[in-house]
Amino acid sequence: MSKLAQHMAFYAAYHRHPHNKATHFVGVPMIVFSYLLALSYPQVEVGGFPVSAALVFMAGMTVYYMSLDAVIGLTVGIATLPLLWLAHQVTGMSAAAGWGIGLGAFIVGWAIQLLGHKFEGNRPALVSNIWQMFVAPLFLAAEAFFMLGLRKDVEAEVEELVARGVPGATKPAHA
Repeated sequence: MSKLAQHMAFYAAYHRHPHNKATHFVGVPMIVFSYLLALSYPQVEVGGFPVSAALVFMAGMTVYYMSLDAVIGLTVGIATLPLLWLAHQVTGMSAAAGWGIGLGAFIVGWAIQLLGHKFEGNRPALVSNIWQMFVAPLFLAAEAFFMLGLRKDVEAEVEELVARGVPGATKPAHA
């Protein structure tokens, strides 16, 4: 089994319903944006370029994602760049506007996520394992690859692991 499949199986066990998956394609980026916005405020200049905690965090997460799967991990890193750029733009606004935008994105993103889990009949995976909030962007990128007919080998591995039962994961109400 690939490292990616092993990490994704726990998350996948909580995300079986197509409506839940669809809500995550909206909610997760909003939540990621809110985190990146909060982490964009602490900045230092390095060679005339502002380096934020958000940039350092995403660089580290991209390296981690790439250690699980180089192509999908790099895709997440690239897909996150517009959110990172937008977060840095928002830090140029007043503090009240910036924090309001971040809080709004966080609340709306989570409302969308919870709606998805209502379809699923299950709680979010991070309730059982907080690390899952960091796996969500990787999972979404992998799901996009699967929908495009790519990385079917990894998809098959994930499905096999979920079918066997994932320790610590709860079964959705509709299963």
